[in-house]
Amino acid sequence: MKMLSLQSLMLILCIALSFVTRTAQLIIALGYEGHAVDISCSYPAGYESYEKYLCRDNCDDNDVLIKTTGPKKNKYSITDDKQKRVFTTTISGLTSNDAGKYWCGVTKTGKDLFSEVKLEVGKDSCCDQSTQHQSYEESSVSFSCPYEPKDQKNLKYICRGRQTSTCLQQALITSNNNQQGRFNLTDNKRSNEFTVSIASLILKDAGSYLCGVQRNNNLDVFTAVDLEVKEWCCVRSSQLSGTVGRPVTLQCLHPPQHRDNRKFICKGDQRATCTDMMSDSRFSLQENVTSSFFLVRVREIKAEDTGTYWCGSDPQWKVANYTKIQLSVDFPHLTAIVVNPDGSKPASPTDRNVTAHFLSVGVAVPTVCVFLLLALTFSSVMICRYKCRKVKGAEVSGKRNQTKKAEADEVISVADVRKRKSKDLLMKIETY
Repeated sequence: MKMLSLQSLMLILCIALSFVTRTAQLIIALGYEGHAVDISCSYPAGYESYEKYLCRDNCDDNDVLIKTTGPKKNKYSITDDKQKRVFTTTISGLTSNDAGKYWCGVTKTGKDLFSEVKLEVGKDSCCDQSTQHQSYEESSVSFSCPYEPKDQKNLKYICRGRQTSTCLQQALITSNNNQQGRFNLTDNKRSNEFTVSIASLILKDAGSYLCGVQRNNNLDVFTAVDLEVKEWCCVRSSQLSGTVGRPVTLQCLHPPQHRDNRKFICKGDQRATCTDMMSDSRFSLQENVTSSFFLVRVREIKAEDTGTYWCGSDPQWKVANYTKIQLSVDFPHLTAIVVNPDGSKPASPTDRNVTAHFLSVGVAVPTVCVFLLLALTFSSVMICRYKCRKVKGAEVSGKRNQTKKAEADEVISVADVRKRKSKDLLMKIETY
C-alpha cells in the first residue's frame, strides 16, 4: 500500500513536472509608451470552453487584471480565438509602470495552466543625441548607422521622424530591399555599420531620421540623424539690368582649379532645363586668366533677353562652381529739351528723372499757357475799358472847353461891339 502510494506520488510529480515544462514557456511582449500592446497566449486542445485570464506578480485573486468571462476593465481587454486556441489580452495607454512580469492563465480544476509573459515598454521617441549632416539641393548625401556585433544578421532600416513605435512600419528602405527610389542601403558587417545614401536631394528631404536595428526578443535599437538641405540656387547669385539696344556684360565666377575647364552660360528658370546661349551670335565669352571669373558680353540686348541665366565652369554642376544671374531689360528713357525764355538751356536732370521731368513739363506748360492767356485777355479787356473811358472823358472835356471858348468869344465880341458903339458915340459928341 505504501509502495503504491509512493508510485502514485512519483507519477503525479512527473505529470506535474511535464506540465510545468510544457506551460512554462516565456512570452516576450514589446510596447511603447502611449500605445497599446497585444499579449497572445496559446493553450492545449480541450480547453476551448475554459475561462482564460491575465494576471501580474504572484497571480493572486487581487492580481487578476481581466478574464474572458468578465467585462472589459479600464485599459485591459481580452479575446479568445477558440479555433486557433489563442487568447489575446490588449493593454492600451502603456506607461513605464506597465513593464514587468505577467501570467496568462487558464482556469481548470486543480492548478490552473500558466504561461509567463515578460513585457518591455520603451519610450516612443529617440534620441538624446543625433548625428548632424548637411548637403545641398540636387546633390547627394550618405550617413552611417553603427550597430552591435550581435545584430549583424538582424534587419536594418531607416525611417523619418523620431517616433520609434512606427519606424519599422514606415521604413523608407530596409536591408531586405536595399534599393528604393532615391534611397540606397548597404550593410558593412566588417565595420558593424550600415550606410544610407539619398540621391537627388530636395528641400523636403531635410529633417530627422532614425536608423533602426530590429531585435526579435527585445525592443529595436535606434540612432538618430538630422539632415539639413540647403537651397542649391542661392549659394551664389546676382542681379543685373540693361537697356534695349545696348550691350551688357555678365560676370561669372569659378574656382581657380577650373581655369582650363570649358565655360558655359545658359538661360532658363530651372538649371536642369536651361538653354545654351553660346549659339547666339550676340553672346561672346571672354576669359580673365589672372582672375577667378570670366565675362559674357551680350551686344544689342533685346526685351526677350529678360530672365534667369546660369554660368559656370563645371559640367557636373557642383555647388559653388556656378553663378545665377537675374537679368532685367528696360526700354530707353524719353528725353525732353526745355529752353528758357532767354534762349538758354536749363541744367539737364539725371537719366532717371528725365522721363518724370518730361511728363511734368508736358503737363505744366499747357496749364501755365492757359492761365497766361486768361490773364492776358483780362488785362486787355481792362486796358481797353480804361482807354475807352479816357477817350470819352477827353471828348466831353473838349466839348466843354469848346463851349466855354465859344461863350467867351461871344462875350468878347459883344464887348467889342459895345466898345465900338461907345467910341462912335464919343466921336459924334465931339463933332457936335
